[in-house]
Amino acid sequence: MKITERDALLVVDVQNDFCPGGALAVERGDEVVPVINHLAPLFRCVVLTQDWHPKEHLSFASNHPNAQPFSRAALAYGEQTLWPDHCVQGSKGAAFHPDLDTTRAQLVLRKGFRREIDSYSAFQENDRATRTGLAGYLHELGIRRVFLAGLAYDYCVRYSAVDARAEGLEAVVIEDACRAIGLEGSVEATQRQFAECGVTQVRLDESNLIVQ
Repeated sequence: MKITERDALLVVDVQNDFCPGGALAVERGDEVVPVINHLAPLFRCVVLTQDWHPKEHLSFASNHPNAQPFSRAALAYGEQTLWPDHCVQGSKGAAFHPDLDTTRAQLVLRKGFRREIDSYSAFQENDRATRTGLAGYLHELGIRRVFLAGLAYDYCVRYSAVDARAEGLEAVVIEDACRAIGLEGSVEATQRQFAECGVTQVRLDESNLIVQ
């Protein structure tokens, strides 16, 4: 698969709290770092997303009386999974993994900074109305296809890939540059949704990505 000037790499939430030892650790999440570092030089456009929550964020179970992490709550925009406190603004947990090469990033997009709305997708928040501006940024650069990598495959990578398709972009998820949480069938649901909306999935060791 050839990488061209119209392709971008979207690196999703490779932060300490999503890696082993973090507050919301994805199993083997740190294994994506060397893969992403290998991929980044192939792209002229690299975007990093960063969860950036205030400590009173409504997606945190700790901000709901008697709620447990991974339970669900009805918020103004619909049902929301409640998470352990993670990626709190300015904390070590919110920082990018120390081995992630961030020097090639043209844009760092922070999401989830509004107290009342969680944000999985890089393109719009969970109310499905509040946009981040990423689509306009990519279209201005002439980007036609987005390759996605990062954490977690079945949440923020999933929502970002599906929304990329809704914005008229091709979306390619690099499976071996992602790791999943695996909560209540979320991996299987992700695979079904990708098939339905035309998200392509590849493995780096099979696709042999090269620059055209």
